[in-house]
Amino acid sequence: MTPKEPPLSSLLPPLICGTATFNSQYNPDPFALPTTAIVHRALSLGIRAFDTSPYYGPAEELLGDALDTSLVRDNFPREDYFLCTKIGRISSSEFNYSPAWVRQSIERSLRRLKTSHLDLVYCHDVEFVSATEVLGAVRALRRIRDVDGTVRYVGISGYPVGTLCDLAEMVLQETGEPLDAVMSYANFTLQNTTLRSEGIPRLKAAGVDVVPNASPLGMGLLRREGVPLGGQGDFHPADNGLRDACKTASDYCDAHGEKLEVVAIRFALENWMRDGAILGSSGDPASGMPWMRAKIGTAPGKKLGVSVMGVSYLDELDKIMRVWRSILDGLKGGEKTAVAAGRRLKDHEWSLQRQNEIARLASGVQEILGEWVDYAWPSPPTDRLTRTGLNSPPPTSVPSRPVDSTTSQESLKELNAIPAISTGSRL
Repeated sequence: MTPKEPPLSSLLPPLICGTATFNSQYNPDPFALPTTAIVHRALSLGIRAFDTSPYYGPAEELLGDALDTSLVRDNFPREDYFLCTKIGRISSSEFNYSPAWVRQSIERSLRRLKTSHLDLVYCHDVEFVSATEVLGAVRALRRIRDVDGTVRYVGISGYPVGTLCDLAEMVLQETGEPLDAVMSYANFTLQNTTLRSEGIPRLKAAGVDVVPNASPLGMGLLRREGVPLGGQGDFHPADNGLRDACKTASDYCDAHGEKLEVVAIRFALENWMRDGAILGSSGDPASGMPWMRAKIGTAPGKKLGVSVMGVSYLDELDKIMRVWRSILDGLKGGEKTAVAAGRRLKDHEWSLQRQNEIARLASGVQEILGEWVDYAWPSPPTDRLTRTGLNSPPPTSVPSRPVDSTTSQESLKELNAIPAISTGSRL
């Protein structure tokens, strides 16, 4: 089969609002967050893509509720924004990649998000299941795409770069059609850039169209306060040695009048915008210029590396957008963008100056991190997992993040309604 037309890279906006923060891993009470205000503010700032998952606790429902409002219906037609979600991961220790569950999960996401179609669907945390299961789920999603039309593009997501590359190559070899997208998280950060060094060459060779980079703060590791403590306590898989090194790096940034997270966010967004462009997208970049639907599919601009940023509060979103637009101002020709968006001509010069400042600080941070640079924690972890679906051996590759350790009653009800081919296989 040939890749889908138009290619995802001509449509997808390069900045995506992530909703993994809309759950109890990152926040004690996700229902207390201003999620509707965040979504509305994101749209008003020009963001036209949202990433979510059934695994992120109530995130799909919170996002769906925010979009099902008169403000959105009256001002932002459904065709003007992207919805990206996932299938396969049910809880921190339970997975189901069977075709029956794939279909049921898609139908549930459509209901939760209150939409007639899903723009991009990933197989979630693919390193936890076998290659056979991943291939079966990709084929099931493509069947839904081709027959029902409720899914438009298909990809995979996970943590270990090598595993993602292996699976992308396998899908191309077995089906003759490359994946539309492969999303990795915490693998292009101030601490770990293996998505660039190892991932880009192999994923491009496997025909992958777009490679979004998620979690540029390494799941909250690269912050002055350290890893976030939500309702599930300390979830982060990084060991104490890496945490200690990050604390020393944070002290170094403090001594230079900066916060570690400020350096880390700008480093990742700015460098991935450039280095990830080869597998990036040319959708509207939320530069501050009036957004025009006519741009979609015409690819008026050059490709930019795609980043996924999650926030919990409005001020975080506003700060991210200021950084993002400053980075855009610093691109070649960015002075024209700045003026057209109502900013100042000298914002281009300031952005270039800031780029150099961040590069110097980043070099100092990476020197402090030392042996932890490009270190990847094991994923999946070594504890046992329940895998429901195909009776195939577990993968031999190592290790992803735990998110919501609870399975919703809705998920349990729907899972129990599906006849499992094999239940209770364990890693």
